[in-house]
Amino acid sequence: MSTDPKLWGTDITSTAVIRQVTDAITTISVPFLRAGLFKFGGRATIAKLSSGGLVVFSPTPLTEEATATVNSLGGQVAYLVAPDLEHHLNLGPWKAAYPDARVIGPSLLYSKRQKQGNEDVRFDLPYTAANKKQLDLPADLAADFDIEFFDGHGAQEVVLLHKPSGTLIQADLLFNLPSHEQFSKAGGNAGSGFWTRLSMHLFTSVVGKSQQRTVWYGFTKDKKSFSDSIKRLDGWEFDRIIPCHGDVIETGGKAIFRRLFSWHLAYADAAAKKA
Repeated sequence: MSTDPKLWGTDITSTAVIRQVTDAITTISVPFLRAGLFKFGGRATIAKLSSGGLVVFSPTPLTEEATATVNSLGGQVAYLVAPDLEHHLNLGPWKAAYPDARVIGPSLLYSKRQKQGNEDVRFDLPYTAANKKQLDLPADLAADFDIEFFDGHGAQEVVLLHKPSGTLIQADLLFNLPSHEQFSKAGGNAGSGFWTRLSMHLFTSVVGKSQQRTVWYGFTKDKKSFSDSIKRLDGWEFDRIIPCHGDVIETGGKAIFRRLFSWHLAYADAAAKKA
């Protein structure tokens, strides 16, 4: 389990915030410092499928409280989602605890973990640019979720839509800093510190175009593929957005999404007209 105090603080047990967001969705929000400097916050999202199994998106440290939460939801972890190249630090312990869970993530992450000497966790649904349109979801997962793989994103993002509640669940596609909920039990100010204030300027979802520019110029590695994926998400029905970093956008998420990704939507529309 990744419990480095430089990343998670010294007492993640007392600082985690466990909250039922909807009847089917529970979040575990924890303080997390990117590189030990940026107060990004971390969040695992646990969704209960209509079939009764659980989907755990971006697992946070597997504490006793996290285990108790899983047990309170039925205890059957059916899927573990490592949503991009960065969100995998706790994948090994969760897979060891729930060996029957099927693992979803970008294929490049499996290769990265092998090179880094991480636990040898097999990916059951490894996403690539070549297979993302052909990879069929298991029936129980497809009943409640749509999935889009952003191979055009530098971090290789896997994004979920929980269809029954209209909730977009994602890791690094967009941020919503500052991370008030994630640092609410950690003491101090979620927006304090030079590096955190800088990251808040780059990753605010509320005003201006700073995050829009950050994603367009910094995170977008293939504009056509990225924009095509954004266009598909724009066709999804959602109002709530659950990010891994920052507060949950409880309502009005679609409007925020369209503003932050307006350049990508315009790019996709222009490319479609040329085709």
